[in-house]
Amino acid sequence: MSLLNNGCALQSEHEEPLRIMALHALDYCPRLFYLEEVEEIRVADDRVYAGRALHEIVAPDNFDGKLMTQVELTGEKLGLTGKIDCLCRRNGTLIPYEHKRGKSRRIDGNPAAWSSDAIQVSAYGLLLEEARKMEVKEGRIRYHADNQTVRVPLDDTMRKTVFDLIAEGRRLRASTERPPVTPHEKRCIRCSLAAVCLPEEERLALDSSRKTLRLFPEDRQKSTVHVITAGSQISKTGESFLLTSAEGQKKHYPVADVDSFVIDGFSQITTQALQLCAVNDISVHWLTSSGSYMGTFASGTGPVQRRIRQYKALNDESIRLRLTRLLVQSKIEQTLRYILRCTRECSENNVRRPDKDIRLAVSRIRSLLHDLDKTDNVDAIRGLEGLAAKEYFGLFPHLLKENIPEEMRPQGRSRRPPKDRFNAILSYLYTLLYTTVLQSTLTVGLEPAFGFYHTPRSSTPPLVLDLMELFRLIVCDIPLIGSINRLHWNIREDFDITGEKVWLSKTGKRKAVELYERRLQDKWKHSVIGYSLSYARLIELEVRLLEKEWTGEEGLFAKFRIR
Repeated sequence: MSLLNNGCALQSEHEEPLRIMALHALDYCPRLFYLEEVEEIRVADDRVYAGRALHEIVAPDNFDGKLMTQVELTGEKLGLTGKIDCLCRRNGTLIPYEHKRGKSRRIDGNPAAWSSDAIQVSAYGLLLEEARKMEVKEGRIRYHADNQTVRVPLDDTMRKTVFDLIAEGRRLRASTERPPVTPHEKRCIRCSLAAVCLPEEERLALDSSRKTLRLFPEDRQKSTVHVITAGSQISKTGESFLLTSAEGQKKHYPVADVDSFVIDGFSQITTQALQLCAVNDISVHWLTSSGSYMGTFASGTGPVQRRIRQYKALNDESIRLRLTRLLVQSKIEQTLRYILRCTRECSENNVRRPDKDIRLAVSRIRSLLHDLDKTDNVDAIRGLEGLAAKEYFGLFPHLLKENIPEEMRPQGRSRRPPKDRFNAILSYLYTLLYTTVLQSTLTVGLEPAFGFYHTPRSSTPPLVLDLMELFRLIVCDIPLIGSINRLHWNIREDFDITGEKVWLSKTGKRKAVELYERRLQDKWKHSVIGYSLSYARLIELEVRLLEKEWTGEEGLFAKFRIR
């Protein structure tokens, strides 16, 4: 690569030009630059939309000559591209203007430009020089919150700053390693990507005494649409989906409100609707009419850098062992806590529970938990988890009240196919959980097929099965046992029985979906991080914390516990 006479490296013909807004982000926070420009994660929040509206209506004050707005330029030599808010001519010289909603910086009481804003408008000036073959001496920034216009000289110091940032931006684009969290904590508060970066959680992992500031959303902003009625069709109408049932009933779902579809059985989705899903990163999950997972449509391949880091980490046996231990310890400890909690509540609920069976199960599970600390082999840990699960499932009949119908009591754990009503509901809930965990995995950008605990034996992605182990109890088992104890299920209307096979009927599936979605919306205070969030958000948070386990930011994955 040759050099311009000003010291800026020429762009390779194979490189995409850097956005000038990316230089603004790079000066503000290198990690923000990396997430937006390398991993291509961009979130347009209310502040972004307000800024766009501002740029459409403003013009510089006291200008003479021709005014141009929203001027798009690309510099081949600089390797930059951008859109100048306003461009005006003063005394025969072109001056780029940038408009900001906020207040100007104050230095000794005088208005001044913020560093990242000055770099942005200066980069526009350099683009103008390359495009118009003329010298640009300054740029100007209008801060509308305090009605100040600040002049930014395009001197040698500023030019060098911009050139250095261009070089750093190119270096980061070629790297698979994400930069560290910014040391300027206040900058994270207003960042639209805080929910992806998780800076506060990362700082907590380094200092457990720290009080975490909530930057991660409490609840999901979009919802899953479940299509249960056979013969339904999902089509596109404008920027909305139209769900038409077999009976002709219609319901609209705006694109902005949907994160995924779960299609149960024989229903259709049109090509146009699938294209709308692809454009808006909306996944479609298909289940068989018996409630088994069948497949998923998801747009794009996801961020390559994240998957490279994942492949590299999960090929390391020590990392797989550490993650396996964290996962199984969490599952067994939560199982033990739940059983002990049910035992404490025995006197308040009319529950049939042989004390001897409970004491023996608790003793065995505690022993398995003790053995886990001494085990340094993944296969041996799997064995301990399997024994704990057997003890737990054996206690299911004892967690149910005396007055429930005998048909609702499980006879052990049966899956493919379920052989009793309890297992029919549980299996369906686990399938719904599978789609939610898969959806969160895709949202975070990890490769579902590359896990650390489950052995790949079919087309089912191991990483999804791994993460499900954290949530089976709290998202599926606990609400199911509670619903049965409340006599929520009808033993005839909610089930279809064929020989020894038991399936949920249409009404049963509706009840299961309602129970599941209601549980996802329930709020729960995280036992380690300290803030409340819905179970739906907890699932996504754990996927993001898992990724941090192999990026040098470990310490919080699988640490939450039920009370």
